[in-house]
Amino acid sequence: MNVQQAEAHFGNRRKLAEALGITSQAISQWVKRKQMPEGVAYKLEVITGGALKVNPNDYIPVKQMVAEIVPQQ
Repeated sequence: MNVQQAEAHFGNRRKLAEALGITSQAISQWVKRKQMPEGVAYKLEVITGGALKVNPNDYIPVKQMVAEIVPQQ
């Protein structure tokens, strides 16, 4: 799934954020990147009972996220 599909499933960005326990601003960052974090995609698949399915092309791999926030030594 992509961010737009997740928003459509929950009705809007605010409801999606509430379901995930995060802010709408966090989701806005995913929209800018055109990808959501890998863990969120799997969480949404579970939360929705499989109505939303993970597609590896639609999320940011954990390794990439870590590399962006952790200084390289």
